[in-house]
Amino acid sequence: MILSLGVLSAVGPFSIDMYLPAFPVMAEDLNTTVPHIQLSLSSYFIGISLGQLIYGPLIDRFGRLIPLFTGLFIYLLTCIACAFANTADTLIVMRFFQALGSCAGMVISRAMVRDIFPVSENARIFSLLMLVIGVSPILAPTLGGYMSSGLGWRSIFIFLIVLAVFTIYMCYKYLPESKPADKTMSLKPKAVLQDFWFAFSEPRFIYYALAGGIASAAMFAYIAGSTFVFIELFGFTEKQYGWLFALNAIGLISASQLNSKLLKKYPIGMIIKNSSRVQLATALLLAILSVTQLLNVYSTLVLIWIFMSALGFFSPNTSALSMAPFDKKAGIASALLGCFQMLFSALASFAVSFLHDGTALPMTSVMAFCIICSFSLVYIGQRQAKKYQA
Repeated sequence: MILSLGVLSAVGPFSIDMYLPAFPVMAEDLNTTVPHIQLSLSSYFIGISLGQLIYGPLIDRFGRLIPLFTGLFIYLLTCIACAFANTADTLIVMRFFQALGSCAGMVISRAMVRDIFPVSENARIFSLLMLVIGVSPILAPTLGGYMSSGLGWRSIFIFLIVLAVFTIYMCYKYLPESKPADKTMSLKPKAVLQDFWFAFSEPRFIYYALAGGIASAAMFAYIAGSTFVFIELFGFTEKQYGWLFALNAIGLISASQLNSKLLKKYPIGMIIKNSSRVQLATALLLAILSVTQLLNVYSTLVLIWIFMSALGFFSPNTSALSMAPFDKKAGIASALLGCFQMLFSALASFAVSFLHDGTALPMTSVMAFCIICSFSLVYIGQRQAKKYQA
């Protein structure tokens, strides 16, 4: 069951990571520029952000499985459309609708964790899911780089078609209906807005959901800018770029699995605070080195790896604390949590593209800005929690 939830959670990230090494090839084939192709990444983030707000009320009203399979079939159809896109603008639009389908898995997997497992186990389960999700940055860019150079960029979307079919099979065979339909949940706009406000009014949710979402945005600022930085500036090949992602994913996975062990010995708040400090230090150092023009390939590789490893501690724990206060309305909470993550990621990736100046500074400065905001939210949230306990 955990493996199936992990596969379901990984569909969205896999759809992001796999085609990144192909940006230069896609730009050449579609007669456009790499920054224009990067807008397909931004449109994907926007689709995921909006789509999760739609799925949240639906899965609380109709149960988990009917909306899940609806979303997966939308994803399958749009993968086919992307594979045959003949202009960059068509690809950008289709990626938006592809995101609307894939985000069903992201919302529902988090809600199912809250449905099935005890609250005290949620952080550990999210860490286990990170093990499966973490395979995406290892396999996706590496596989995408080889497929793009050997078979053309369209083969990447053909692979995603196969992935969609496999995911549908896994969900049908192994995932139970973890929450039956609830006819008392209204889908009228006023009632839905009241449910969302209920989640907003929970301090623990708002601080940790925002902090986790903005930290994820820093990671996606790196993803959006890394193609240009490593391939264009540092001269990496598509295959080398794929292995770079594998290296970072090893740090992310290792940290998330170590996190499940540390949770048995240390308070979850302490782990969040310390990992946030590490993220802040590495992001600021990346930005400072960029401004002073001292950033090189080695310092970038080391600092990004440390940053990604710290995120492996930070993300599962902020997700668990965000979801903990909710039972009946776990779908609403999961939708908002995912919306924050993807909306901020969309804004961050767009900012990197908009600020493009032929250097690494747009990527590193957006990362630093995001982490400063995330660190501040953790600091304020934990101070408010201590005040409330006092």
